[in-house]
Amino acid sequence: MSDQLQHHHEVHAPVVEGAETSITSEEYIQQACGRLEATVANSCANEEEGHPLSDGGILTSANHKTWFPYVHPHQWVHKIYKAYRYGNYVIVDRKTLKTEWEDMPVYARIGMHLLFALLETHRLQNLFLKESQTQGRHFDDPASVRHIAPFIKTYKLDLTELLEQDMSKYGTFNEFFYRKLKSDARPIDSKDDPMVITSAADSRLACFESISSATEFWVKGQKFTLQTFLQDNELAAEFDQGAIAIFRLAPQDYHRFHSPVQGMVAADRDPKKIGGTYFTVNPMAVNENLDVFTENVRVVSVLDLEEGGNETFDKCVFVSIGALLVGSIELTGGMVPGTKIMKGDELGYFAYGGSTCILLFKKGAVRFDQDLIDSSKKGVETLVRMGEHIGARL
Repeated sequence: MSDQLQHHHEVHAPVVEGAETSITSEEYIQQACGRLEATVANSCANEEEGHPLSDGGILTSANHKTWFPYVHPHQWVHKIYKAYRYGNYVIVDRKTLKTEWEDMPVYARIGMHLLFALLETHRLQNLFLKESQTQGRHFDDPASVRHIAPFIKTYKLDLTELLEQDMSKYGTFNEFFYRKLKSDARPIDSKDDPMVITSAADSRLACFESISSATEFWVKGQKFTLQTFLQDNELAAEFDQGAIAIFRLAPQDYHRFHSPVQGMVAADRDPKKIGGTYFTVNPMAVNENLDVFTENVRVVSVLDLEEGGNETFDKCVFVSIGALLVGSIELTGGMVPGTKIMKGDELGYFAYGGSTCILLFKKGAVRFDQDLIDSSKKGVETLVRMGEHIGARL
């Protein structure tokens, strides 16, 4: 096994068929499994020497001994998929509460199972960082344009809403991934009303009235606190037990994020980038004891709210978070300190991968729509589009 794993481990530029979600891409699966499996081999050896593993459920060592190292890499991925059926139910219609099952892409399934098996392995964190950087370079290569057509086909993307509909104008896959939409593709609810809060992105949304509610029903990281998340004690104190909205973007989503409020980017505080790794932000990771939001690369920005509500609720915090295989977080002109912003104004974009935006309000500052609160407490996200009504300031 060691020769085979060593061979795979030395491959630095995995070739992906189409949308990166195709389970039939044997070359990609074997390369990815090789690198990740080599790390598992070393880590499992450490377990015999008292390497710490979490207790209970899917995180126990018993769960990963059943699949490692007896299975050939591509068969291994299929077994994970069949055994755990990684994915999530999402509400796709807020009026009827209709739900649909969304499968998790293959790269996330691989990473997820390893996270569950090797929670405290720093080597694994470093590997995810390296893999994300490698994939970022791959999708910035002009040769990556060959992935665009299969990606469109896989996700049945509506090209009529794109600002640039000529596919030959995209120089790389990433240029298509963070594509722009026509100005009327995402209507902004109550655009001129500063009291209305809208969705920051096309995403799967979970909303909670307080941080404690979020940690009870959704965010299970062992180290999640506002202090560790924001890396700013003063700001954390201001937003203690405030309301939180979590926007999770899947690979098929429009990957630019926009202002959910009306006001101004804080003139006295530059956006703060916090270094870290690139864990997946899929709910199966967030709902486990994985410190996804406090470990991942993120950018913290403060938005001053336009007058109109209670004057003590004068600001909100907007955090953009990188995830598994996200090459970068890019802030655009709308995030320049001192810039006046309207709901729907672009703030930035993510390069390839899944990603998340988190919006924080002070305690008692907002009321999220009740359907979003109810579904979130049941552990179910709601599919929303950028500009859609999600709540109101008080």
